[in-house]
Amino acid sequence: MAAQKNYVIIVSRFNEMITLRLLEGCEEQLRKRGVRKNAVRVVWVPGAFEIPVAALKAAKKQSTAAVICLGAVVRGETYHFELVAQNAAKGILDVSLLTGKPVVFGVLTTETLDQAYKRSDVNGDHKGRDAADVAV
Repeated sequence: MAAQKNYVIIVSRFNEMITLRLLEGCEEQLRKRGVRKNAVRVVWVPGAFEIPVAALKAAKKQSTAAVICLGAVVRGETYHFELVAQNAAKGILDVSLLTGKPVVFGVLTTETLDQAYKRSDVNGDHKGRDAADVAV
């Protein structure tokens, strides 16, 4: 049962105006699914590129049932977007494969900030809530 498991949410500080919305929706959805507040630990990292390192550390703990990774990578004018988005996705996948635990990809990769806001809309499409559902 979801209420008896421990979850770790890894959140990127970069684009925090988006990731905070993702986190709030994720935590709210976990509570709706019966997960106790004290069964959820939130870990902040500088950016999406650093998410896999923290996710691996969390997933290696026996008490962790699932890790939820939240971030927002918005395309800019350079190739940096591709590097960060691809390596965050690959790193998160690798953590799941290495540990055999669910490591949920809740990292937005959008062309614009407006798209990121739409995917974290409290009254609409919300990828933070979706990530919580996948983890439970």
